[in-house]
Amino acid sequence: MTILSFFTRASRAFNGYPASSKFLLLCTLSLSGGGVVAYSEAQVDASKTSVQVNEKDCKKKRVVVLGTGWAGISFLKDLDVSAYDVQVVSPRNYFAFTPLLPSVTCGTIEARSIVEPVRNIIKKRNGEIQFWEAECMKIDAANKKLFCRYTVENNLVGNDEFSLEYDYLVIAVGAQVNTFNTPGVLENCFFLKEVEDAQKIRRRVIDCFEKAVLPGLSEEERRINLHFVIVGGGPTGVEFAAELHDFVQEDLINLYPSVKDLVKITVIQSGDHILNMFDERISSFAEQKFRRDGIEVQTGSRVISVSDKEITMKLKAKGEICSVPHGLVVWSTGVETRPFVKDFMGQIGQANRRVLATDEWLRVKGCEDVYALGDCATINQRKVMEDIAAIFKAADKDNSGFLTVEEFKDVIDDILERYPQVEHYLKSKHLRDVTDLMKDSEGNYIDKVDIEGFKLALCQADSQVKNLPATAQVAAQQGAYLSKCFNRKYKWKDNPEGPRRFRGSGRHQFHPFQYKHLGQFAPLGGEQAAAELPGDWVSMGRSTQWLWYSVYASKQVSWRTRVLVVSDWTRRFIFGRDSSRI
Repeated sequence: MTILSFFTRASRAFNGYPASSKFLLLCTLSLSGGGVVAYSEAQVDASKTSVQVNEKDCKKKRVVVLGTGWAGISFLKDLDVSAYDVQVVSPRNYFAFTPLLPSVTCGTIEARSIVEPVRNIIKKRNGEIQFWEAECMKIDAANKKLFCRYTVENNLVGNDEFSLEYDYLVIAVGAQVNTFNTPGVLENCFFLKEVEDAQKIRRRVIDCFEKAVLPGLSEEERRINLHFVIVGGGPTGVEFAAELHDFVQEDLINLYPSVKDLVKITVIQSGDHILNMFDERISSFAEQKFRRDGIEVQTGSRVISVSDKEITMKLKAKGEICSVPHGLVVWSTGVETRPFVKDFMGQIGQANRRVLATDEWLRVKGCEDVYALGDCATINQRKVMEDIAAIFKAADKDNSGFLTVEEFKDVIDDILERYPQVEHYLKSKHLRDVTDLMKDSEGNYIDKVDIEGFKLALCQADSQVKNLPATAQVAAQQGAYLSKCFNRKYKWKDNPEGPRRFRGSGRHQFHPFQYKHLGQFAPLGGEQAAAELPGDWVSMGRSTQWLWYSVYASKQVSWRTRVLVVSDWTRRFIFGRDSSRI
């Protein structure tokens, strides 16, 4: 055998996934709950305005997925593609590990280290999936049709627009930045939602320093150029402020020593504290650390306009309006629904809502066979008081008009699953068992209750209904849940596994979605971080930063990105961050 033929066979064997590659894939799945998943590439005929499928696929139900973010990729990863004709539409042909975007803004991690091409992630796996790099412009709910457009500007020939029909539609397009209609934000602010946003911020930071050291500028002009303002004291804004401070103190002041004392970082927060969605101890720790690091935190301030030179805000405590000059403004204040989703909401009777509403099974309300996941939707949890009479009737087996403790116990599992706010209510009141609800108006235990007593026991449970946060963790869990439902859609049609239907007979086909909070991190710079962990644990300091490193490395979508991210961290420790304007 020649050397050439040996390497040829070796290459073919590697592309065919030998035992070593399968071992790496198995490790990825066991470490992070994610991993490399299946997909197949398909060629698009640009001269056709509608997508054609083979006759053999016409028998399958067509599932169209909009988006390749956390929810979309999580759904596709576990979906049994052999049972469906699956097609994916997204304006980006890659998946981005968005929690590390603040690290990209300062060169701690390179942009390509946190992205994985969709056609690498989703390869052929018991079936064929087609991917179209395009943007959905409109959903025709009545005719189950999508209108899409290839939005990359170029001079390539062919029609950029096409349409797709669907049997099931999964909307996982995320959300866009919410400017709250503040004048000047779109024109003069930077955002941090996409990889391209992080790259723009990185170039702007370097531009600010290069401009500040030019000869002929006054000290005041240098200060203005080096004033970095972050609007929004949530996790993204705080992490970017921490990353920028480390970049300046560890790298840039050594490269631009003449302006090292002129740099200023300001965080503007409309609320009373930064990280107000975290435990109070974490919020206090973050504010104290920023104070020590010289990062100015202005709470109780609402931005009313942004120009190319100044940012104007209103101080709530005094009612005063002040303007501050800036070199860079990063806007990180929340998200809102994308325009084509708003149009779709108008078609299905949700025009008055701010976010697309789904039921507890992630089905869009008012539109059959359409599902919505992640930041673009919210679960409209049904209130237990809406069904209180039906619940009482189902539990009262002997039709006595009273509910005994044993009868209550017979239905409580279904109640807790169908109305999770009841369990949250029990925890908030520190009740050990649901039978603790069986009390009279004076707080004494009773053997049975009538309908009015039953209402009294559960009347406050609905106060515990809360919307899920718009995080990657929620989106990923929703995608995994929905794929399991699709995989068992026909298997469990005649043998439902969900909770009892209190209004009607039988049981729901599937268990409703239940979010499991696995904790959240807030890196604060200087190799320190804070974290809320399951079980109401709070951790802060350097050890938490190393826990952050290990968790985020293990959660990467592939071994390629995992190695690249760890190598970037190592490079930064040894050589520092790169300050090139590329």
